[in-house]
Amino acid sequence: MPEQLAVQFEFLSTHSFSGFYPSSNEEVITHLQQIFINDEQQIFLWGEAGSGKSHLLQACCQEANKLKKTSFYFSLTQKSLPSPSMLEGLENIDLVCFDNIDQIIENSEWELAFFNFFNLHRENNNRLLLSALCPPKYFGLQLPDLKTRMNWGLTLKLNPLSDEERLNALIYKANILGFKIPINVGKFLMTHYASDLPSIWKLLNKIEQATLAAQRKLTIPFLKQILANQNDPKPR
Repeated sequence: MPEQLAVQFEFLSTHSFSGFYPSSNEEVITHLQQIFINDEQQIFLWGEAGSGKSHLLQACCQEANKLKKTSFYFSLTQKSLPSPSMLEGLENIDLVCFDNIDQIIENSEWELAFFNFFNLHRENNNRLLLSALCPPKYFGLQLPDLKTRMNWGLTLKLNPLSDEERLNALIYKANILGFKIPINVGKFLMTHYASDLPSIWKLLNKIEQATLAAQRKLTIPFLKQILANQNDPKPR
């Protein structure tokens, strides 16, 4: 397979291990942090949408960078899958992370290309980190040998957060961003505007910018003012 320049990606500075609220997923995080220490060449991470898989895959890339190792991250989308030729040269990367790997299911061209990449990458003793909404044993892959390989290695589940844990994660993330969300304001936000984590994080970025610009503490009236624009989610 000829070498080519791998598609570049930007590290999201907030997507680090220190920026992830661990809750009951501490063991999972430990395994990921030790991906270059343990003997496992492959880790498969699964969990519901919004559980933090993308965050943790990028965190692993940041750790690889600190260790002076090469890394690659890509999030797959079935509606706009790139050409599988993007895999060319990735077999030489120390850590390759594919988010939403289930998006290649039933795409025969991608399945075959990924199977070939998998074998080359493993032969080079590199690390592979994959994520999806369910474990690979439930994948309806057309290529049986690829399904077998995806079940190799370590499979880890990210546990969903309870309402209280989501509130704690909100407060934790705000602290990371440099501002405070009082408990009563956090509860109001989750009750009236958003309760799932992806929606919460989107609102949090807007809230951070507004509090920084206004140099004000966050209160419920101020929160209502921030989110009053017509493009913002309406209170429930």
